[in-house]
Amino acid sequence: MAAYQAGSAAAVEQIYAALSRAVSRYLLAVTRDRTRTADLTQETFLQVHRARHTYDAARPVLPWVLAIARHVHLMDRRRATRRVRAVSLEDEPIDPATVFRDPEVWREVEQALEQVPPASREAWVLHHINGLRFKEIAEILGIGVSVTKLRSSRASARLRRVLVQVQSEG
Repeated sequence: MAAYQAGSAAAVEQIYAALSRAVSRYLLAVTRDRTRTADLTQETFLQVHRARHTYDAARPVLPWVLAIARHVHLMDRRRATRRVRAVSLEDEPIDPATVFRDPEVWREVEQALEQVPPASREAWVLHHINGLRFKEIAEILGIGVSVTKLRSSRASARLRRVLVQVQSEG
């Protein structure tokens, strides 16, 4: 990142190669739309480029970039609500091969995730799918670590209840 801040073109490509998959995975989890994800990933890296001078080398890069991705996503949602655009819950799901080995399990989890409040779902996705620590998630979301843990815990509890209900019905 220091080389990128200094203007190295090779560093730009290395950062994109190293982080684009994690950014796309996060954005796909929160948007559930592959087309939007591709656009928002590009917008995220455009914003990373614009904000590169604000990066603090003492901190990890991924949480900083994911915080930018989150803000890009939120700005996109704000624009969408101003246009009064309907968002379908049937948008393409996350590729199960990137998260779970069994696609059937992922389908059940994805359906259950739709019943989790967005704030809790976001914390859960960042922790359980993106593998971030709660401290990193707290920085990205701009909330305390304890709130982050609480949101993720509540999402897990809700997921368990929904999945148990699905299994008992099936």
